[in-house]
Amino acid sequence: MKGYNEPSHHDRLAAAAKAKDKALAKLKAVPKPDEAELAARAARRVEREAKAEAKRKATREARQEKQRLAQEAREEAKREQAKANPPKRTEAELKAARDARYAARKNRK
Repeated sequence: MKGYNEPSHHDRLAAAAKAKDKALAKLKAVPKPDEAELAARAARRVEREAKAEAKRKATREARQEKQRLAQEAREEAKREQAKANPPKRTEAELKAARDARYAARKNRK
């Protein structure tokens, strides 16, 4: 029985070069697209980019509208809170109101 003969470095280099040449020949055999096909591809790409831009614009507008509505809701809530909780009166205002009540009662007597 004959033993296994390990391929030498030169054998491996030759096999790699042969595989490379075979792949290159296969690549060269693929037909090149004609001008009409290239123009159609370019047109499809432009159309696809235009659709994507329109979609981004619609998304951006929807997000801005949502933010605007949220801002309006926050402002409305703030107005409602201000209406429900009037600001606290200062001591000077309370004293002036009390003095006015006392003066009005004194004038009635």
